Amino acid sequence: MRKIILYPVIGCLLAGGWWLYNNHDQFTSVVQQYVENGEVITLKARFTPEQIMESHKKELLVDNQHTFQEAGLKFHPYLIMEVKYFQPDQQSREGVILWSLIDGEMVLNTDTWDKTHGFEDAINAQATRNDFKLMQALAKNKGSTSIDRLQKDLQIEKETLQAWLNSALEKHLIVVRGNDVQLHFQDPKISVQPETKVNDWLVKKPFNHAQKVGSKYSNAQIQKIAKAAFGDDFTVRSVAEVYLPVYSIEVVNPDGSVLTSYWNALNGKRLAPRYAIPGW
Repeated sequence: MRKIILYPVIGCLLAGGWWLYNNHDQFTSVVQQYVENGEVITLKARFTPEQIMESHKKELLVDNQHTFQEAGLKFHPYLIMEVKYFQPDQQSREGVILWSLIDGEMVLNTDTWDKTHGFEDAINAQATRNDFKLMQALAKNKGSTSIDRLQKDLQIEKETLQAWLNSALEKHLIVVRGNDVQLHFQDPKISVQPETKVNDWLVKKPFNHAQKVGSKYSNAQIQKIAKAAFGDDFTVRSVAEVYLPVYSIEVVNPDGSVLTSYWNALNGKRLAPRYAIPGW
């Protein structure tokens, strides 16, 4: 009798083990949803969705036939890194960098939320230190210059420069037109100091897993590209994951369609769709 009962139990355990082996990622995700529910460290929201809706009412509501829906809230992931680096005057400096794990760009100022442009391309291309030396030289010349000028600015041999150009060309970071070289992304902003101007406190906020937007880039990818960009003297002293609260504000049109816009809770400004849509 015991054997009759035991066999089905063993069969269930084996079947469960086989399911877990083949669905490990799914199981881990389910567990994380329960483990991670609790608190998250965020930049402090200065604005409520109601304040934003009131301030931008004329912009968002064309007339009284348009109405607001209840606003949503998501937390967008960033890395905050305590760093050391050398300035051009050879003075050592310590600072903090805030770097997006969604678009791969560095925040330059949390008040304006001004960001770099070009680091995401560099991450995807797995750009090296030499690639960055070339790109930064181009950036200082408004994104485009001659091969002769590049050689002079970089102070390297022609053969070395050609090797760097070939590498950047293969990675689609630059384009070459005759004797001219140009960065291959619009409005580049990569020649920056490795520091974010942060004027805000970090706070703990309650959240549920559904509010947390997933990362596109990893901690390791961000640190690797930062070191490639800022050189051997750049050091990450500590790193942590923090979040930016982002509101989604929906407006119902007279025909029943819904227009959704995304807003930075820190400065109350509208986010471009490419920075806001992931995870909604």
